[in-house]
Amino acid sequence: MSTLAHTMMTAARSADSGLAGPGELDRYPYAEPPVTERVGAPVWEGADPELGRVGRRAAGSRGRGLHGQLVQQLGQMIVSGDLGADRPLVPEEIGQRFEVSRTVVRESLRVLEAKGLVSARPNVGTRVRPVSDWNLLDPDIIEWRAFGPQRDDQRRELTELRWTIEPLAARLAAGHGREDVQRRLSDMVEIMGHAMGQGDALTYSRADAEFHSLLIQIAGNRMLEHLSGIVSAALQVSGGPVTGCDRPNEASLSHHGRIVDALAAGDGTGAEAAMRQLLTVHPEVERVVPAPREH
Repeated sequence: MSTLAHTMMTAARSADSGLAGPGELDRYPYAEPPVTERVGAPVWEGADPELGRVGRRAAGSRGRGLHGQLVQQLGQMIVSGDLGADRPLVPEEIGQRFEVSRTVVRESLRVLEAKGLVSARPNVGTRVRPVSDWNLLDPDIIEWRAFGPQRDDQRRELTELRWTIEPLAARLAAGHGREDVQRRLSDMVEIMGHAMGQGDALTYSRADAEFHSLLIQIAGNRMLEHLSGIVSAALQVSGGPVTGCDRPNEASLSHHGRIVDALAAGDGTGAEAAMRQLLTVHPEVERVVPAPREH
């Protein structure tokens, strides 16, 4: 541990431990070691030293420029464990390391605080929070976990959640479907078929994601609809233990078509069964996914 980190952790332990609410980062002074000890920026292993310069060349994460890139970089470092729990995050050090302004750092830390990755404490500053505090359903955190050291666990957990969410959504959608949405679902299946024939994986994946998002939206359950981001994230980070959806082929396309037909016929049981067949799991996942229930 560096002298700087040790000094800051010692200061943190002696300070008030009250948590700040979201958006309150600017209220609190940050515990910093004496100027004489701040010889240089700490070594941020795993960080991208070119973030500032890269940000000037191209748009940042999800079109948010430097702010989005810094959120992405710090988020990945926290989720991967490069910045462990209780690690102090000092805005000045982050700004110097990534060549961004203090405003960019502050806004980025607010975003990470909203995701449960960091917290602000009076007279201490911002620190990394333990995994138990993270919003694990946040699409960004899902993505960061899926491409980090926890990738296998994340993909398995996503598959298990999809087995819980989507068959239920398919069954409920059969009783709430609208004709315009039914047509849109059919359009997505047609687009997927054409894209598969052309070898266009990007178009296929986009149509697939819209299909599943629409299906959840017409289930008539607002809580399920709130979880639709999980499915979208799962489709975007497919890999490792995968579902049938993640492997474009004739069988997958056929199951999508069967779901549409069942919805059109108002057959909830058939729609649910077709969705379960679509979500055929990898043998490694099958051991932990509950067997389908009879309805």
